[in-house]
Amino acid sequence: MKPLRSRSVRVIVAAAAVGSLALTGCSNNDGNTKDESKSKKDAAAQSKPVTYGDAAASTGPAAEVPGAKPGGFINVYMESDMSHLDPGQIYVSDAGQFSNLIHRGLTNWKEDKDGNLTVVGDLATDAGKMSDGGKTWTYTLKDGIKDANGNAITSADIRHTIERLYAKFIFDGPTYIQSWLSGDDYRKALPDGPYTGKSLPDTVLATPDAKTVVFKFQTPQGDLPQALAMPGYSIVPKAADTKEKYDKSPVSLGPYKIAEYKSGKSIKLVKNTNWDPKTDSVRKQYPDGFNFTLTVDQGSQTKRLIADQGEAKNAIQFTDSVEPTQIKDVISNAGVKARAVMGFQPYVWQMTFNLDSQVMKDKKVREAITRAIPGKRMIAADGGTYGGELAGGLMGPTLPGYDPNYDPYDKVKKPNGDLAAAKKLLEEAGVKKGTKLTYAYATAPRSQKQMVIIKEVLGNLGFDVQAKEIERSTFYEQIGKVKNPYDLYMTGWGQDWPSASTVITPVYDGTKVQDGGSNYSHINDPQVNEGIKKALALPPTEAATEWEKVHHRIVEEILPAGPVYYAKQIQLSGSNIGGLRYSTEASYIDINNLFLKNP
Repeated sequence: MKPLRSRSVRVIVAAAAVGSLALTGCSNNDGNTKDESKSKKDAAAQSKPVTYGDAAASTGPAAEVPGAKPGGFINVYMESDMSHLDPGQIYVSDAGQFSNLIHRGLTNWKEDKDGNLTVVGDLATDAGKMSDGGKTWTYTLKDGIKDANGNAITSADIRHTIERLYAKFIFDGPTYIQSWLSGDDYRKALPDGPYTGKSLPDTVLATPDAKTVVFKFQTPQGDLPQALAMPGYSIVPKAADTKEKYDKSPVSLGPYKIAEYKSGKSIKLVKNTNWDPKTDSVRKQYPDGFNFTLTVDQGSQTKRLIADQGEAKNAIQFTDSVEPTQIKDVISNAGVKARAVMGFQPYVWQMTFNLDSQVMKDKKVREAITRAIPGKRMIAADGGTYGGELAGGLMGPTLPGYDPNYDPYDKVKKPNGDLAAAKKLLEEAGVKKGTKLTYAYATAPRSQKQMVIIKEVLGNLGFDVQAKEIERSTFYEQIGKVKNPYDLYMTGWGQDWPSASTVITPVYDGTKVQDGGSNYSHINDPQVNEGIKKALALPPTEAATEWEKVHHRIVEEILPAGPVYYAKQIQLSGSNIGGLRYSTEASYIDINNLFLKNP
């Protein structure tokens, strides 16, 4: 999963001078405030095994939140617009968080008060019934499911949703299920989607009656319930589908619907009166709606919420974080800190190298840059110890099997980087001083601040750095083009569910180098590809060893991206917000249980 433009990107305010980038007052709290940021032990707690829920766990209504009251509008602060609203295009965390308010899928994540996760049936009666050793999965739809227009949802809508993902205009969402059903070249199986009257054969996807959906795979797919819980597989009603236009005006199945959307400015959600709480074991509908303001920068969000005046009392941060220079103001004030949530995110920030770039073809060059990047300064630009932790590899601490001692390029041992080692490697590679490098970054304060660091470091190595800014909402779309003109770029990626398969497969599988794909480095190594195939064919317990082997080859032998840091999160809400908690699944404020204490 991409972080928010970090495919999911958290942002920060640029400092006036390079010297301020250490941000010691925020990351270390001047030594006067106890560091209560989350540790890797907390991250390990977020990687607990997932369970699959039965019909009882999937039956609504969702449990009542203690003290909850109905009524009022919650104000939501965001820096910019959503990346997408069409479920098929959703693969970035802002839209994923938003999706849970308006979209529904066959399954969903149910989280208890301790952060334990269960996959339950959302539109389906349970997490799915497996047969044929995991090759066949059967889902039965619940009674009483309607979209916001009042139309009943049937198996035809589920079929339509899956088949439209094969169409060419869907380019930015997950591809797991399509690939599992029809292979890596899945689009060839239904190049126009369902729009010319063609369908996938019943031997692949069957809908024998209005309430039943059967997925039939060539190989066992034990993770299907978790994949179906992704926002990218939420249902698009057949009668409501407007193809490309759906991205701006989707029809809701969730507890809220879009009443007004001013692109780039605001979104107003109101209650979807056709949503039936009896069918939903996850979501509530306490507020009358949500008012999203899409133009509030991170610094202003933080200031407003710390001050807690007027409309800010009813407000939350959505996917942005506390602005780094104001973290001390949050954690040193007990009243403000009580309105904060913290936790590890699944994202690993990495310097990604475009392997099609002539300069980046030499591994010594890639290793030199990896060793030179000062992870500590990069983290300081994202909130210090409350924003991240040094990364030694490309698999994060929220993944099962994470190795905290893995550090082949001394990224943890040498947090300020190693310019001497980097220069030696470049000398061995024969890189001439003044060699041009084009570095792409997003129009977000965090990205802008880190660009200053990157440009300085690469300049010290003798490169002539051309920094190219890309509009934040289209950053991943632009670097996701195979023939993009950039040499390197910072990217963030996190697990789609607790499995290395959801990190290594989409990002490092050479068979997935394509426009709109997530293999941003364009790595295509036969040994890695074969290792991925082998790991995917094994049960999770046996696959762990194989994933570790693949990870080691990627990092040590190829190095398509240099590890920088593991992301953490700290967010604020206003004092009138009830039901506040951190979601281990979303890695943000849990949007499902919020209410206003005094509506």
